[in-house]
Amino acid sequence: MRKIFVSSRDMADGKITVSDKEKIHHIRDVLRLAINDEMIVCDDEGNQWLCAITAITPRLILRLKKKMPPPVSENKVRLTVACALPKKSTIDDIVEKLTQVGVDRVIPMATERVVVAFDEEKKQIRLARWRTIALNASEQSQRNSLPVIEPITGLKTVLASSADYDLKLLFTLPGTRTSLKKVLQQIKSKNILVLIGPEGDFTDEEIEAAKKSGCIAVSLGDLVLRVETAAVAAASFIMLYENG
Repeated sequence: MRKIFVSSRDMADGKITVSDKEKIHHIRDVLRLAINDEMIVCDDEGNQWLCAITAITPRLILRLKKKMPPPVSENKVRLTVACALPKKSTIDDIVEKLTQVGVDRVIPMATERVVVAFDEEKKQIRLARWRTIALNASEQSQRNSLPVIEPITGLKTVLASSADYDLKLLFTLPGTRTSLKKVLQQIKSKNILVLIGPEGDFTDEEIEAAKKSGCIAVSLGDLVLRVETAAVAAASFIMLYENG
C-alpha cells in the first residue's frame, strides 16, 4: 500500500488536506490512485494512519479511517553519515541514496579540503532542497520515518557532539586502517557515526582530531572511491551487515 508523509498541521476534523501540487500529481497521474483508494499516511509525530481518498482535485483530501499500530523499527542500529561536500557532484544524490538505504541522519560536512562554499542564504535554500529530496525518497522507498537532514556542519562540531555514538568510523586512505567488516564483527553497536572525507581526504590534523575523539580508521578496500560512492557503499554495507 502506498505511503506518504504529511505534517500534523494538515490534519483536522478527521481528515487530511494535502496542497502540494507535486505530491497530488504523483498520486493522481503517476500512481493513478482514485476516490476511495486507501493509503498509509505518516505524520511528523511518528504516527501512521490508514486513510481513504475522498477528493483529489484541486487538493488531496484523505479521510482518517484508523490509527495503525506503531511501526516495527526498520533498523537494529541507528546510522548517521557525516559526508564532506563533494567538488564534482552535489549532495542531492547522496541524500537520496542514503535515505533509500535506511540511514537515520545525514550531515553535509565542511572540512579543510572542501572547496564548495555557500553563503547563509544558499545554505538555507540547499537545506530545504535536501529535506524535500529525503521526503520524496522516503515515500518512494516506503520508509516508516524520515531521516534527519542537518545543516552544513564543520568537522570540529561533528566531533564535539559525537559522544552519544558507541561506534565512530573514519573512512580515510593514509595510515593504518582496519577493514570495515572486521570492526563490525568485533564491536556490536546500536548507534554508529560514519565520517566520509572530501576529494583529497581529510588532513593529517583532522585525522588526528577524529582519532582523539574515538574514531576508528577503517577501509572499504584498496580502491580510491569518489565521495558519493564511498558514502553510499559504506552505509549500504553497514545496513546490510547489521540489519540483514
